[in-house]
Amino acid sequence: MALQSKSKIPLWVNIMQAILILIMLGQVYMYFFDHQMMLDSGVRVEGAPMLNLVYEMGARTLVMALASIFVMITQDPKQYLVVLFMNIIREGQETIIDPLFPILNAPTTPTVDFGIHVVILVIELIAFITVWKITRN
Repeated sequence: MALQSKSKIPLWVNIMQAILILIMLGQVYMYFFDHQMMLDSGVRVEGAPMLNLVYEMGARTLVMALASIFVMITQDPKQYLVVLFMNIIREGQETIIDPLFPILNAPTTPTVDFGIHVVILVIELIAFITVWKITRN
């Protein structure tokens, strides 16, 4: 008799989410501890107003990463939908913002960056639809 996983969430969705969590945690590290990386990308971090914004972005990104970790632990499809929805909204905004306002040390051109974001967005949409179908059964 084969052992079955208790999770209804497909492995590929969990892997995708784990990668997104690692990216978010990397961003959190940069916001809180690696201001030189931000300076290298063209973001000013001098003065209280700019630091306020940087630390708020770090805090919000940390909360999103923690919510994603919680959902991966619980494997609750309905909770997973909320995190996937947040991912889609964030990635959708980045799809427009990143090519319009590229950072100084961007590894790609704005056109390639747009294409990469579209691919990621499509994968996130497929993950959302997949998990949504699970909640409907």
